[in-house]
Amino acid sequence: MKLLKLTSALALTAVMSLGTPAGAVEKRDGEFWMVIGGRQAVSHIDPGQPYDYAIRMMTQALYDGLVKYSGDPPTVEPWLATDWSTSEDGLTWTFNLAPEATFNNGDPVTAEAVVYSYQRVLDMNEGVSWMLSDVLSSENIKALDEYTVEFTLDRPYAPFLSFLPWWFIVNPDQVEPNVVDGDFGKAWLSQNAAGSGPYSLERFDQGTAYWLKRNGDYWKGFPYDNDDMGGIIYQLIRETSSQRAALISGKADLVTDLTAEELEVVGEQPDIEVTSTPALTSFGIKMNTQGDKMSDINLRKAVAHAFDYDTFIQVYNGNAKLQTSAFTDAIKGKIDVEDMPRQDMEKAREYLSKSQWPDGGITLEYVYVQGLEQQRQMGLSLLNSLKQLDIELEMVPLTWPNMVARAADVEESPDLMSIFTTPVSTDPDAVAIQYHPSSQGKYYGSHFLEDETLIDMIEEARKLSDWDERAPIYADIQERIVDLQPEIFGMMRQRMFAYKTYVKGYEDSPIRMTAEVDLYPLYIEQP
Repeated sequence: MKLLKLTSALALTAVMSLGTPAGAVEKRDGEFWMVIGGRQAVSHIDPGQPYDYAIRMMTQALYDGLVKYSGDPPTVEPWLATDWSTSEDGLTWTFNLAPEATFNNGDPVTAEAVVYSYQRVLDMNEGVSWMLSDVLSSENIKALDEYTVEFTLDRPYAPFLSFLPWWFIVNPDQVEPNVVDGDFGKAWLSQNAAGSGPYSLERFDQGTAYWLKRNGDYWKGFPYDNDDMGGIIYQLIRETSSQRAALISGKADLVTDLTAEELEVVGEQPDIEVTSTPALTSFGIKMNTQGDKMSDINLRKAVAHAFDYDTFIQVYNGNAKLQTSAFTDAIKGKIDVEDMPRQDMEKAREYLSKSQWPDGGITLEYVYVQGLEQQRQMGLSLLNSLKQLDIELEMVPLTWPNMVARAADVEESPDLMSIFTTPVSTDPDAVAIQYHPSSQGKYYGSHFLEDETLIDMIEEARKLSDWDERAPIYADIQERIVDLQPEIFGMMRQRMFAYKTYVKGYEDSPIRMTAEVDLYPLYIEQP
């Protein structure tokens, strides 16, 4: 094996020569440090601020929630909370905390800390607040005693528990002294940690690498019997070709979110394991249903039937699967919707003839992530298809922040926008709510869909507690969304990772974002 040598100065530049394979990772202070190569920088590590896969990967290692997702299919299991109960009317949820749980500075994790953490996020109205802000108010979270916390919802909400794994608990005694001008401690928590998780923050080199030290005394323990694991370095490697080279050479031990082509290349190496597994993530091309052109449902349907859906599979070398509903496969209550659009130019022309532009002669704007080749290829496929309808396609690459900014304004949101969306819950409400007006202004709501029948169904289903009552409504919701055609419903791409054979404990779950890894069970096995 060709492996990374870590210096006492914690510099990534000190690497072993890349000659013949050595025997094992050289240790720092007698412990192994694993290098994970990812393409997305960690802009902050505050669990209350907006998140992406890199942020969530770090915060899960630094913090704990009351409960945690694990397995495939994903299930919610106890974590800081040992158990919980729900009142008969579905309004009150009571959680009992593990008395042995401690923050990494030694302070106990108490009910007051839970109350503080939830109230902080709700009052900030950022990050994960959207998941519960319309059913939970700050004043309705109470500590009944040192290790018992009670939530009283404004109305029954069946998905409540399914969102809690992403609400992490901070230590108020560490955060409060660092609050400046009422900023909730955001500036301090951006590059400092106050959690109880399996790792603590050792170093935060923005734009380069992020160092997490394994907490050998973690109150929950670890799922492996190996005390040699010292920590994890998340190193920024922006190009997939560089990720491949780093993994093969031994400068990285695990790399995230490879392209299908790169996965195939590294998979041929005898000392590398590869995984390609289904995700909850969907890819669609959102249509601005309130825009000048895509407000015409017949034009939307014409575009949807013109697209060559095989492109979705081809650009991922088969590591993808077409959607058969507005819901992805792992979502509870998902059905196969009849007559999902597929390429049919005769139908496309029929719908176009009913639109305001029966002969075409228009130009549509397609916005995609700059530098993401797969989305560019999807745009080129759509461009070729629309030419048959005498419709031009203007392809506009933008950085992700600029895409998010445009999606926030119905006047600025483009005709077509390529979007990956990962639900944070397996409950169907996590997807359905994306087609509710409350999601407008968010990137996944860039279709700006409004339909009173659909709104009523979504609001009714999320109030019910009985799954037998909810299930048929969600079946109708899926059919209604597809019929309204607010997007080209695309595909579910696979989660693709590669790692050295000495990396152990890798666990997959479709609930995670496509480039997100649970660091908790990972360790290095000395050969």
